Amino acid sequence: QVQLVESGGGLVQAGGSLRLSCAASGNTLSIDAMGWYRQAPGMQRELVAQITTTDHSYVADPVTGRFIISRDNAKNTVYLQMNMLKLEDTAIYYCSVQLDYGAVIFGRGTQVTVSS
Repeated sequence: QVQLVESGGGLVQAGGSLRLSCAASGNTLSIDAMGWYRQAPGMQRELVAQITTTDHSYVADPVTGRFIISRDNAKNTVYLQMNMLKLEDTAIYYCSVQLDYGAVIFGRGTQVTVSS
């Protein structure tokens, strides 16, 4: 099994930046991709960004040009640098790992609140 520990959420003014981190432990050899989802109140959970072990990355359209995903394979850690934050970025952000047999595991989530 894989365990995930997220950090870096908080309150920030619009236009500001935050950096989220997520460290994986346990059976990390089974991890294919790491990423971040978010869920705003009353909304479905959505994929924000994802990066594979070979550094192929995907960033969702709403955050393209503002969010950057990166990964330190040696530390089994994924980062999400969030710049030019907007009010609509307010959500709970969940770290995710996609395992080599297809399962997806989520972390407990970290709150990001963007204020005006």
